[in-house]
This record gives sequence, C-alpha cells and structure tokens, in this order.
Amino acid sequence: MNTAVQRSGSRFLGIDVSPLVLLCLLATWVVWGSTYLAIKYALLSFPPFIQMGSRFLVAGALLLAWMRWRGAPWPTRRQWRNALVVGGLMLGGGMGGVAHAELTVGSGLVVAFIAVVPLMITLLNLIWGVMPGRWESAGIALGLGGVLMLTQGHGFQASPGGLVAMAVACMSWSLGSVLSQRSLPLAQGAMGFASEMVCGGVVLMLLALLTGESWVWPPEPVAAGAWLYLVVFGSLIAFNAYMVLLARASASLAASYTFVNPVIAMMLGVWVAGETVTRFEWYAVGVVLAGVLLLLLQRRA
Repeated sequence: MNTAVQRSGSRFLGIDVSPLVLLCLLATWVVWGSTYLAIKYALLSFPPFIQMGSRFLVAGALLLAWMRWRGAPWPTRRQWRNALVVGGLMLGGGMGGVAHAELTVGSGLVVAFIAVVPLMITLLNLIWGVMPGRWESAGIALGLGGVLMLTQGHGFQASPGGLVAMAVACMSWSLGSVLSQRSLPLAQGAMGFASEMVCGGVVLMLLALLTGESWVWPPEPVAAGAWLYLVVFGSLIAFNAYMVLLARASASLAASYTFVNPVIAMMLGVWVAGETVTRFEWYAVGVVLAGVLLLLLQRRA
C-alpha cells in the first residue's frame, strides 16, 4: 500500500486501512451477515438447492462474461476441474446445506454455527503439517466447546435434520477452502471465483433434480426480492469485496467477518423475522466467537 493511501486512510484495530478496505469490510460484515435472513425469505418460493443453484449460476455467468469482456483468459481444463471440486464442496455442500438447514432452524443460529468454520480450517491444515499456535489451540478448544453448547440449545435440539445439514455444510466449506489453498488452485482473480460459482451452481441444480425439488412460479414478491438481493449483493458485491480484502489487507482482518456476521445475523433474525434465541444460545454464541477471536489474534501476531 503506498504512502498516499496510508495518509488518506484510517486506523482500524491498530492497522492503517484505506477507504476502499473499510468499504469492503462493511460489505463483508453487513451484507454477508444479512444474506442468511435473505435465504430464509427466498425459501418461501425457492427450495434450498434450486435457490442456491440458480443464484450462483446467474452470478457466476455474469461475472464470467464481465471478465471475458475485460480480456481475462478462460480457465484451463485443470482449473475448471478444480473449480468443480471446490465449487461442489463450498457451494454445493456448504451453501446448499445452509439453505436446507434454514428450513427448520432460525437464520441467526445457522450463521452462529458457521462461525466454527475457521476452527475447522485450522484443524484440516494439520494434514499439511501446519500446526496451530498456543492461542490457536486455545481458540479451537473454546470454539468447539461453544458449538457443543449451541447444539444443546432449543433451536438445534428441535431439528436434528438441521443440525446434520449444518455439520455437513461447515465441513464441506472448510474442506473446499483448504483444498483451494493447498492443492486445487483456481484461475487467477475474479475469473477463478466466477468458474467456482458456475460449477457450484451446476452441482446444486443436479442436487435439486436428484431430490425432486420443483419451482414455485410465480414466486412471492418478497422471495423474488430476496433472491435478487442474494445474487447482486451476496454473490457479486460481498464476495468480490472479500477478494479485495484478501489482496489488500491482512488475513486476520479479512477473516473478521466470521466474528461479526453471527451477531448481525442473530439481531436481524430477532428484530426482522421474529426468531427466538434463548439466553443459553446467546451464551453459546459468545463462547464460539471468543474462540474465533483467539484465532484472529494469533494470526495477527
């Protein structure tokens, strides 16, 4: 980052950040935090796999066309293969599992469960010999303890199927994330993400076909609006903002959305959708987020 940018920026968590980074943080914090409520409203007319598959197919195709128009090369055959595996895991199993869980579990509790993803990624990295530090180990233990508390709350106790869907979703997302970093690289920049969305969308639509999902047409206005919000703000704006953060900010700052999203999602679920979150579940979320915070502090050190 050049000196001019640093002088025009602000201090955030003791770090010099530019206005662009601050905007990207706002997008990943607020927009991603709100998408889980949008998923619940979209479920009024779009079943889980159709909702997610159509969302990522449209967003991926638009981004792919935009990048080609700007002269970006097509992904190679190997990169398309990698995109199919990573997209199938992160979007097919990950986001598909999230949407399926929200059929029976409140959006706030779903995203609170997702906060365990950084802990799972740290554990999976052990396969590649990446050992966690002292604070990371403490964060893993604390976060997993919080997740065990969360599974004992009313929301997940009332929906064993939702709990299974979330466990599959978190493991799929974490495994896809690690594979994309360690052994299955995608095409560079936005083209890689576009190919991942297209391939993940195809996998989701195949899952919709296999499970017998069907369209509800015409969709309810609120469901159609929520679906459009997911395409434009959730897939195109927030995901690309996250890519900018990865390129221009520290990894811990980019990953801070995992700490903020659950709080925003739970508040929106309670205030807007009238979801019920018990005091015990709030305590469990606090324990999970404390574990994630320890991970972020270790990575910043």
